[in-house]
Amino acid sequence: MSESKSLAQFIQEKRENVGLSVVGLSKKVALSVEQIEDIESGKDLFLSATVRQKLAKGLKINPADIKQYERTMLVAYDKIDDKYINDIKKAILSGDVDNLRCPICSSKLNIKIVKLLDLENNVALHPKAQCTKCSFQIK
Repeated sequence: MSESKSLAQFIQEKRENVGLSVVGLSKKVALSVEQIEDIESGKDLFLSATVRQKLAKGLKINPADIKQYERTMLVAYDKIDDKYINDIKKAILSGDVDNLRCPICSSKLNIKIVKLLDLENNVALHPKAQCTKCSFQIK
């Protein structure tokens, strides 16, 4: 890997090598034009496994070739304030989810509430969250 080449440059170069426009790649890999533009502009530095696999297939390369250009997340989970995690859980349970963002990369969180039964068959609600861009999740 060239140390000076970014993920954005790598994807753009590979797209051009296979003769596709941004719109053409978007259609070929079933990602939005905005997603491709965000990657090629350097806005997205870390891709989900699904996005990486789709791009790799469309660009006729191995997903590992893309991953090596991604920026790694430098924030350790144990550095995230427990209060912040609890605030996210409370917001999910209250339905106040419009402004929830990942504490690592500030991307949108996919959220859900899982209903489980305790030993006495009472319903217990458990908030869950997963970042749309990095590996952060609340289980």
